[in-house]
Amino acid sequence: MAFSNGGRTQTSLAEINMTPLIDVVLVLLLIFMLTAPVLQSGIDVAVPKTRSVNQVTEERQVVTINKDQQVFLQDKVVNIHELPTLLRAGSANPAKKIIYLRADERVPFGAFASVMDAVKQAGITNISIVTQPIEK
Repeated sequence: MAFSNGGRTQTSLAEINMTPLIDVVLVLLLIFMLTAPVLQSGIDVAVPKTRSVNQVTEERQVVTINKDQQVFLQDKVVNIHELPTLLRAGSANPAKKIIYLRADERVPFGAFASVMDAVKQAGITNISIVTQPIEK
């Protein structure tokens, strides 16, 4: 398309400048790459590896035991004696509640059993143990 301006012909700029768009997309990509690992969980736990692992898509309450045998509910440190009360809070029927239990592979079985007992004292019987798949 051409325009006439006092005897001179000018063409219109019909191209979109892609440089600002590419800059914004690359900055967003960089931000997501840096923040995604942090969003997963702030507690460092090396869960055991097993052959059968189910992918989890729902958001559930997670009880975590780290290598120092500290117990966490979601990301907050809790006393194991207060765990049943905290798990019962906000739930009308604890029997239908599902809990994910993450434990470091170096945690002694006694500590693991104590946390399982605390969860069962809350009336929750549906406990899923979090593991990682064995890499081939």
